[in-house]
Amino acid sequence: MNTQTILFASRPQGAPTAEQFRFETREVAAPAEGQVLLKTRYVSVDPYMRGRMSAAKSYIAPFEVGQPIAGAVVAEVVESHSESLPVGSMVVGNLPWQEYTVAAANTVNRIPTDKAPASYFLGLLGMPGLTAYFGLLEICQPKAGETVVVSGAAGAVGMVVGQLAKIHGARVIGTAGSDEKVAYLKELGFDEAINYKTTPDIAQALAAAAPNGIDCYFDNVGGAITDAVYDQLNTHARIALCGQISTYNATEAPVGPRPEGKLLKTSTKLQGFIVSDYSERWPEGVKQLTEWYSQGKLKFEETITEGFNQIPAAFLGLFKGENTGKAVVKVA
Repeated sequence: MNTQTILFASRPQGAPTAEQFRFETREVAAPAEGQVLLKTRYVSVDPYMRGRMSAAKSYIAPFEVGQPIAGAVVAEVVESHSESLPVGSMVVGNLPWQEYTVAAANTVNRIPTDKAPASYFLGLLGMPGLTAYFGLLEICQPKAGETVVVSGAAGAVGMVVGQLAKIHGARVIGTAGSDEKVAYLKELGFDEAINYKTTPDIAQALAAAAPNGIDCYFDNVGGAITDAVYDQLNTHARIALCGQISTYNATEAPVGPRPEGKLLKTSTKLQGFIVSDYSERWPEGVKQLTEWYSQGKLKFEETITEGFNQIPAAFLGLFKGENTGKAVVKVA
């Protein structure tokens, strides 16, 4: 049978464009013993994929020019040669951007769609939720009464971070890029939310929102927001360095304040991390996130785009702030 696939066409200079993607029809072989034929249902688009478009050395191999782009995908088993995955099973795995894919059964994980919507296993109960869970609870370790700041707070990771901090009794401040996102953060229980695009002085706004200083900072964004946070850090503050989306498309290394002196004077811990650092503990994280979700303690938002041919546009929209929560493409 044939399938549509999306290839990585070229490496971008600066912000990626539609030119980085090429659609192609390819043949899919019949599944062999131990394999399954999968029909793609939901595709995740994520900011980290921008890093994979570069040939620079990183924590994950770059995309290969001329080869299918791959990422987190929820798919349905439509033909099976594996007892562990009968037809009709829903699975999640790192799969190519294709309408149909053949995969070894042991390379995907069956998901319990009776616990949550299937697409949530790309968000709240997938990589973003686990990133929030381990980054906040292992690195920041918020305590009741402390102040936690989250940048990119209306994104898939940030909104979970804020809610987890509230579960642990912290006061939570989030930054986001629109009044609609700020309003949504308030709905989630954030104590304060700042629209960084319309706030003339972000440092002044943070100082007003955090009169007792900042104890924990979960950084998804970097740039000017992070520079402002450094001036408000309390002694023994903790920073989880998760993302730097403000610089992902920069063609030159940005020049900014050197924070080392401020970190030194406040005895602040700054730790970068990748969610795969905690891969052996993912089942623990999924179990706990699922429990809090079922108890109504965690809410989650998705921006769902429909249509396989809309995957590139949904990805490009990440860098324009078009999504609230997890950006997902519903393929079928």
